[in-house]
Amino acid sequence: MAKNVVVVGAQWGDEGKGKIVDWLTEQVAGVVRFNGGHNAGHTLVINGQKTILRLIPSGIMHATSTCYLGNGVVFCPEAFFREVDELIQIGVPNVEQRLRVSLNASLIMPYHVALDKAREAAAGKNKIGTTGRGIGPAYEDKVARRTVRVADLFNPERFEERVREAMKYHNFVLKEYLKAEPLDVDAVVAEVLGYAERLKPMVCDVTEILNERINAGDQFLFEGAQGSMLDIDHGTYPYVTSSNTVAGAACAGAGVGPDRLNYVLGITKAYCTRVGEGPFPTELHCAMGEHLRDKGNEYGAVTGRPRRCGWFDGAALRRAVQINGLTGLAIMKLDVLDGMETIKLGIGYKFKGEFIQSMPSGAADVAECEAVYEEFPGWEGTTYGVKRWEDLPETAQKYLQRLSEVAGCPIAVVSTGPDRDQTILYTNPFA
Repeated sequence: MAKNVVVVGAQWGDEGKGKIVDWLTEQVAGVVRFNGGHNAGHTLVINGQKTILRLIPSGIMHATSTCYLGNGVVFCPEAFFREVDELIQIGVPNVEQRLRVSLNASLIMPYHVALDKAREAAAGKNKIGTTGRGIGPAYEDKVARRTVRVADLFNPERFEERVREAMKYHNFVLKEYLKAEPLDVDAVVAEVLGYAERLKPMVCDVTEILNERINAGDQFLFEGAQGSMLDIDHGTYPYVTSSNTVAGAACAGAGVGPDRLNYVLGITKAYCTRVGEGPFPTELHCAMGEHLRDKGNEYGAVTGRPRRCGWFDGAALRRAVQINGLTGLAIMKLDVLDGMETIKLGIGYKFKGEFIQSMPSGAADVAECEAVYEEFPGWEGTTYGVKRWEDLPETAQKYLQRLSEVAGCPIAVVSTGPDRDQTILYTNPFA
């Protein structure tokens, strides 16, 4: 029986979703991206060659896979085609022929980027820590019902009318409120319309196609961007992204019903990282944090920003299990913990004088939380490249088993290195 699997980040993003999606793609007909924009960096290492994807689903590296950008994505044509050209340049076959873009996806326009950067500059120390790529302002326009959608590109008159109307408002905000330079309307219209001809063969009713293919027995991966603790409703608000990052967003962001989704795989590192501002209860402000950053190469795939690093946070993952309905966990970067004398695992928080097991919602409450840890002895030897559970050091197995108990979710996959084949399959999500 065909099964569809949703892959979501279970921490603050950067967990390694791209590797797992790429690794599982050989079992599916296609991969569907359902939220976010090109601020999400998915790093793939295949036979030693590193590829960074931002907007295009991670299944594109498989020559037989069709990749879909759903209506829940905010779509930047310039970034999209830059990425397409990078893939063509490294020899990925039939890239443009295997991409499908939803008619209903909202466009990221140049004025969204200008607004994003101007707001962060004006906010000073109160900045959110965005990537400055226009993601938030694009989602705001969508909710405000002034967005310009992919379908509008193919009706130039309507496109220009909508852009001119939106820019009356946005240029006023840029100039009068943010004291930034307004944008030239004619230049914006000409620039974005210039992508229409190349994009047209890829644009379709993604929802219709997905439902038809699922009815015919095909199975799909649904790939989320960012992580659960960055969800606009359930994360450390306001230090969050601008979309719903949880598994349920796959339904709204791709146009498939909940009955179509059979398994939810949550991706989490064996430790914890965060990029940008906001509370981080297990963060390490010491040499150990630097060690994790250096050994784990914890720098943003899109921005190059150094990631904040800390011990594994079981309370955050327990919340992620709840809000996603996680079926299984993929534990990434276990090998980064090799050679440590002692490893700490967060099992909950002290919060307002009480012990709690799940992360509360909202930045204000999370900032009051103090992590509670259990300590584990490290392990001798290395887990790097190990492909069978029984070949892991016994102490590493015990650490992972306790991690699973604290989270309240079984382990399905363990990653022991960056390459596609450096992976332990404990339970196949498609079985």
